Amino acid sequence: MNINHIIKTRENFINLINGLSLDQINQIPKGFNNNIAWNFGHIVVTQQIICYKLSGLPLLVEEDLVEKYKKGSKPEGPISEKELENLKILALSSLENLKNDLLIGSFKEFKEYTTSFGVTLTNIKEAIEFNSAHEGMHLGYAMAQRRMVTQ
Repeated sequence: MNINHIIKTRENFINLINGLSLDQINQIPKGFNNNIAWNFGHIVVTQQIICYKLSGLPLLVEEDLVEKYKKGSKPEGPISEKELENLKILALSSLENLKNDLLIGSFKEFKEYTTSFGVTLTNIKEAIEFNSAHEGMHLGYAMAQRRMVTQ
């Protein structure tokens, strides 16, 4: 399985973030219920849940990040520069781990899961395919939010 498209999406997300101030990243634009920081944290956490948790493997991110960015959560306060830098590192390192875990065959089981998109995932390949679309959608949200916070 090739995850290069997910890596590219995350690099694009990091480039988007790097072009903004912390205040802009934390701003919730009119018409949205979240911000760029939340969308970024959400993609990191969701990939861990749908790839690792559903495969019965330990997550590579801390439980407090899962709680803060999982589906159904929303920003409870501004993200700090330190947490943002940590998310940038995790965004790329977690994909390196995924690539390595795929190579060594770590994903042996999978708990079937139907996403909020109505897509049922039955194996790691489907989870990675769905994750790619999910991350692209959230990058699109962040791009729209960037337009609103830089006006």
